[in-house]
Amino acid sequence: MVVASLLFAGMGLAVKVASGELPNSGVVFFRSAIGLVALLPWLGGLRRSGLRTAHLREHLLRGLAGLGSMYCFFFALARLPLAEAVLLNYSLPLYMPVSERVWLKQPLPPRVWPPLLVGFAGIALVLRPGPGVFRPAALAAVASAVLASIAQVGVRRLTATEPVERVVFYFAVLSTAISAVPAAVAWQTPTVALWPTLLAMGVLATAGQLLLTRAYACAPASRVGPFIYTAVVFAGALDWMFRGVVPDALSLCGATLVMTAGIMALREAHGTSGVR
Repeated sequence: MVVASLLFAGMGLAVKVASGELPNSGVVFFRSAIGLVALLPWLGGLRRSGLRTAHLREHLLRGLAGLGSMYCFFFALARLPLAEAVLLNYSLPLYMPVSERVWLKQPLPPRVWPPLLVGFAGIALVLRPGPGVFRPAALAAVASAVLASIAQVGVRRLTATEPVERVVFYFAVLSTAISAVPAAVAWQTPTVALWPTLLAMGVLATAGQLLLTRAYACAPASRVGPFIYTAVVFAGALDWMFRGVVPDALSLCGATLVMTAGIMALREAHGTSGVR
């Protein structure tokens, strides 16, 4: 999970660079398509039957939620500081109890509310109380977290019966096929100089997705989930190294609250639902 977080932070930086030249629809498509190509050699040793599934509906729901999250997240990455966009996206554990309630029909116990209140207080500090809360990019980052929570609950459910490579493969195929439509409508050919960034974006994203899916398949979310917040640290370091952005005190306090609340939410969700 830690290595996956590092790779996702690197992908975020690549997205910021690519978004300076391509529209959001194009960036999402190239991330998906290049990620799919990067995944194919890893799947080459599988027999065709290894990709057959009896859970196509679940794969589709997980894929749509993940792709929607990607659109929102990439929109936010292009317009917010890298660490801020990553932090808001990784507030997803706060929404997992609700996603589990809707998807897995798990009860929503009263003790999940304290982490939510703490987390939302942290988000308010990051976004700043007042009109800034309603910035489209900030709202998109929060929406990406909500959709990502649905996708990750889907991953945790699928990995109970499906191998990791099948879960990642179906997401790669679905996201590439669906994102090709809006990308074609607003097509813009990347420059030669941008291709290394696009290639890095796709490879980092695919490798990170494989490791994240493997982490959830090998251990309960309450044990591995908290380590996803190392991505915020990595993103902050990359922001500072490549863009000279340093978070202020309010942002650091807010980030601490969000990460603390996320860890609390993960542990509460595991303790009440037992879902891996």
